[in-house]
Amino acid sequence: MFPETNIMSYFADMDDPRRGQNITHPLINIVTIAILGVICGADGWVDIERYGNAKKDWLSSFLDLEKGIPLHDSFGRVFRWLDETVFQECFVKWTASLCQQTGGDLVAMDGKKLRRSQERRKGRDGIWMVSAWSSENRLVLGQKKVDEKSNEITAIPELLAQLDITGCVVTLDALNTQTAIAKQIVDAKADYILAVKKNQGTLYEDLENLFAGFEYDHYQDVIYETAQSKNEGHDRQEFRQIWVVSEPEYQQYLRHGKLWASLKNLIKLVTVRVTANKTETTSRYFISSWQASAQDFMTAIREHWQIENGLHWVLDIAFREDESRIRKDHAPQNMAVLRHLALNLLKQETSVKVGIAARCKMAGWDNDYLGSGEFHG
Repeated sequence: MFPETNIMSYFADMDDPRRGQNITHPLINIVTIAILGVICGADGWVDIERYGNAKKDWLSSFLDLEKGIPLHDSFGRVFRWLDETVFQECFVKWTASLCQQTGGDLVAMDGKKLRRSQERRKGRDGIWMVSAWSSENRLVLGQKKVDEKSNEITAIPELLAQLDITGCVVTLDALNTQTAIAKQIVDAKADYILAVKKNQGTLYEDLENLFAGFEYDHYQDVIYETAQSKNEGHDRQEFRQIWVVSEPEYQQYLRHGKLWASLKNLIKLVTVRVTANKTETTSRYFISSWQASAQDFMTAIREHWQIENGLHWVLDIAFREDESRIRKDHAPQNMAVLRHLALNLLKQETSVKVGIAARCKMAGWDNDYLGSGEFHG
């Protein structure tokens, strides 16, 4: 049963943000009902209150509900006031207990905007959250709000500092290809694969020119690895070929190559997409501290985008994240944690081979399903 799980032990010692007469319901009741409500499809405080009232008899079998189910205003106030950093830290510790850490686990990090959180009248563009996604475990490892006056570059180091990434390979898009971030990853005894685009200036130019020279000489006297793949479907063919050059001497051709911590590999990936109407060819460049085969790099680079399909897309479809208007104080960040908690629990549930949205419905309909051992943390 869910109430027997140790998940709530990770949140039991949080400081209650309420004081004096504001405390009617125990904090653990509010957090537990909120988590269960979001698992079952609730996407706001009113929905969570309705879920609590609908399931009051079942909830009272493991919660002290002498004073009833909290009102939606109570849920809203608690999560507005609850310290987002503490809540996030509890989430990270719980998630770490679920993960089977293995050498080479890919950790993709990327940002997502909570689209309906914007307030045009107040000139607020909306809230951005940066998340870390474990490819091996298919779990959210953690998340961090991007400060309104900043960008992902400042949020990524803070999120990295909260995670144990020992032995992992961290993949980041070109926005976060920064020497300081690369050093932080290496200092944490992990490796990086960083995308390089034209916004990187000399680094992009140097890689582009270097590989152009290799190709002009047909890679003569260059030690390199290459791998290819082909995919077909939806009236489209996609061909990929990757080249990985690890000879240290070629890193000297990067004007600022010495600034990149433990740099070992220079990478070019060419993708050719063929449809009935056109053929598109795209070249992309990467740098990495990881010592691996060309095939491993091709897999890792493709796996990075699982954060889009396995996390961002699911949050929008199953949890309607982009429709959420929660935006006051700490509430958006804490609701994001609740969604990630729910998603991780639902990902762990494997007894029924259906999608996440269907599992949400089953959890809402069937207390036995929600309370099954598959939901233990």
